[in-house]
Amino acid sequence: MAATTTTDGGGGGGGGEDRVLATAQQILKSLNTPKDVREDMLLIFSSFDNRLSNITDIVHRDDDGAAAIAAEELERFEAAEKLILRWDSSLSSDPHSASSLLLDSADDAADYFSAVDDVIHWMEQLNLAPPPPPSSSAGNRHRIEMDRAENAIQLAMTRLEDELRHLLVRNTVPLDAESLHGSIRRVSLSFTDGGTVDENLESFGEVNDQGGDSQRFHERGASLGDDISVDLLRADAVAELREIADRMVRSGYEKECLQVYSSVRRDVLDEYLSTLGVEKLSIEEVQRVEWKSLDEKMKKWIQAVKISVRVLLTGEKRICDSVFGELDEIREICFNETAKGCVMQLLNFGEAVAICKRSPEKLFRILDMYEALKDALPELENMITDGFVIDEANGVLKMLGEAVKGTFAEFENCLRNESSKKPVITGDVHPLPRYVMNYLKLLVDYGEPMDSLLVISDEDLIRLQDSFGDNSSQTENISPLGCRMVLLISELENNLEEKSKLYEDSALQCIFLMNNIHYLVRKVKGPDPRKDSDLRKYSDLQNVLGDDWVRKRRGQVRQYATGYLRASWTKALSCLKDEGIGGSSNNASKMALKERFKNFNACFEEIYRIQTAWKVPDPQLREELRISISEKVIPAYRSFVGRFRSQLEGRHAGKYIKYTPEDLEAYLSDLFEGSPAVLHHIRRKSQ
Repeated sequence: MAATTTTDGGGGGGGGEDRVLATAQQILKSLNTPKDVREDMLLIFSSFDNRLSNITDIVHRDDDGAAAIAAEELERFEAAEKLILRWDSSLSSDPHSASSLLLDSADDAADYFSAVDDVIHWMEQLNLAPPPPPSSSAGNRHRIEMDRAENAIQLAMTRLEDELRHLLVRNTVPLDAESLHGSIRRVSLSFTDGGTVDENLESFGEVNDQGGDSQRFHERGASLGDDISVDLLRADAVAELREIADRMVRSGYEKECLQVYSSVRRDVLDEYLSTLGVEKLSIEEVQRVEWKSLDEKMKKWIQAVKISVRVLLTGEKRICDSVFGELDEIREICFNETAKGCVMQLLNFGEAVAICKRSPEKLFRILDMYEALKDALPELENMITDGFVIDEANGVLKMLGEAVKGTFAEFENCLRNESSKKPVITGDVHPLPRYVMNYLKLLVDYGEPMDSLLVISDEDLIRLQDSFGDNSSQTENISPLGCRMVLLISELENNLEEKSKLYEDSALQCIFLMNNIHYLVRKVKGPDPRKDSDLRKYSDLQNVLGDDWVRKRRGQVRQYATGYLRASWTKALSCLKDEGIGGSSNNASKMALKERFKNFNACFEEIYRIQTAWKVPDPQLREELRISISEKVIPAYRSFVGRFRSQLEGRHAGKYIKYTPEDLEAYLSDLFEGSPAVLHHIRRKSQ
């Protein structure tokens, strides 16, 4: 076929020819055929159009350029391979280079990273080029070059794994636990207000105070300050970590990178937990720990949960984000793997505590654990995307909530079944209301979590209405915790009523009930702000029980005081009546008068001997009771002596009229001090 000549329709032959040649050249390149095939195709193209006669020279020039570029890239790969081999400990003849950290020198690190980049680029070129036939010489060369590149990458990644590990370990910042603990704002709440607790109260045995004036405080952990921030890794190491991670991921070694990174940081978090006082204990080991030691471990756990989430895990997340940048999936997996061990260790202890034996003294610490985990959970869920870990955290929170309810129920059972038979011989406040009221006073501070966990049953409502009586409107808006507290105090009052029957002396029964009910009122009312400005020590139980409850108990205190006066002084006052004496001074009247004075003296001295050993611990109540006695006894005695003294005038009158009204007043001031006094040791004001 004769060659045909075509011309450019635009009038410029040169431009059209260039476009035809360029098109033909692009076709050849896109076909990516072997050289001998391309030459045959060139002859065919030139037969179609004489303008394609120059394409052979152009293609040959392109082939020469590509060959030059390939040679240059091969040369760069071989230089990179040589540098990587020099830093390999198993192949290098230079032990100094093989054992040193290349990151110790910025120049060495830059050269090594550049070498890794060259190898990665060479592998990408080899993978992009179409593989020649395996049996051809070109195919053998291609396979050898791929093996060399893969070997270089493997050696480089092994080196970078070591560098990554050393870099992470060497730049870890030790945890300053004391500083972090000091940043936790603590709230200390009084658990007792003095006085011994009878060791016969077996139900509450583990929480009894054994010192007369000792005070127990429950240290309620509070939140960390908002400005807490701690560097867990030296900042200048992050850039180098990012350089290593980037090359390991680009080389397809992201799994190895994640494994090294997460294992090192996991160990660091374990060490941090140990620094915070959190031990690795099995459930069986936790259950064998005695309460005093367990209480300390629980306190440390509460602090560790707050610090771990707010400081440690937040810091780890920040490091992960910086190192892995926009590699979202890798960054997420890496943080999850790093954080999982730390979180699970904390959760395992929480679970072990939740299934421990229930006892009342554990309630407040378990509540603190519950609140700490509940507060930390939203932030934990924002950071950790591992569904298993989050499900475990929610499960442990639920278990701690159940432990709170079970422990509170155990406290209720202990109160309901408490039946110690040993009376307080002085009629003082019994240890039981001291313990119960201080327990409830602390519990008010946990109103929110307790209300969220407790429910008011129909049975509770019926008992509650019985407790309030006509004032049933108070039951309408009462909280679940308030309901249970009202019922608990009712149980306590019934218990005290039973304990009062242990006293044979009806007057001492009244003193005992007066003291104990007055104590309940005082604990509910709280301090007098005129006398005690530190109101933070007290909880407002009155908001729970209401003013009507307080007024009713104050009325009971007055009734018991009146009952005491009647039971204790009626016999003595009957000696000061006129009946049977008359106004004459005959022998019969004198004998009756002498008998009255003798009986009064005997009654008074018996009361004095016994009741100086009785105790009314509240100073104001004690003084009010003495005034009530004085108002009943002193005027009656003064009047009786005034009317009949003249009938006993003589040297033996003092034998019968032993005391003046002022003497009696002085002696009455000794009553209810809790220590027996001897009458003749007191100086009489007059004779």
